[in-house]
Amino acid sequence: MKITILAAGALGLVGCAAVPQTPSPQQDFFRRLTALCGNAYEGSVASPPVEADASFVGKKLVMHVRDCSADEIRIPFHVGQDRSRTWVISRHATGLRLKHDHRHEDGSEDKLTQYGGDTLAEGTALRQEFPADQFSKDMFGRKNIPQSATNIWAMEVEPGTLFAYELRRPGRFFRVHFDLDRPVAAPPPPWGSD
Repeated sequence: MKITILAAGALGLVGCAAVPQTPSPQQDFFRRLTALCGNAYEGSVASPPVEADASFVGKKLVMHVRDCSADEIRIPFHVGQDRSRTWVISRHATGLRLKHDHRHEDGSEDKLTQYGGDTLAEGTALRQEFPADQFSKDMFGRKNIPQSATNIWAMEVEPGTLFAYELRRPGRFFRVHFDLDRPVAAPPPPWGSD
C-alpha cells in the first residue's frame, strides 16, 4: 500500500514537472529583444516630420543591442555622432520597465535622465507600452516640461523584420523604424562606457 501511494505521488510530481509553462507576452517580448543581442541596426524616422524632431533629420540612426542579461537589456541609440542615449529595458515583479539613460561625454548623467515607465498591461509579444512613471512625471514637472508627464513610450519587435521605438502624447508623435533584416557594423560604445 505504501509503495503504491509513493509511486502515485512520484508520478504526480513527474506529471506536474512535464507541464510546460506558457510564457507571458512580456516574457516573449523580452526573449525577442534578447535574441538581437550583439547586433546593430540602422533606422529612420517613420513619423511625419515636425520641428521637434529636427535633430534627427539627415543623421545616421543606429541602435545597438549591446548588453543583455537575464533581467536587463541595454540598447544604445546613436544619432549621428551623438552617443548619449541608451534605452534600458528590464524585468521587474509586475512586468517590464523602460528607462532612458542620457549621459555626457565624460559619463556623467545628463540633467534629464532615467525617465521612462513600467508596463501597465500585458501587451503582446510584438509590442509593449510604457506610460510615464511617477519619477518621470515629477522630474518633468521640475524641469518645466509638464506636457511630457503624459508620455507613453512603446517598442515593437517583429523578428527578422522590424524594431520600432515610439513616443506619443497628445499633440506629439515620434517613431523610428530599424531594419532587422540587415545588421550593420556595431558603433562605438555609448558615452560613459568606454
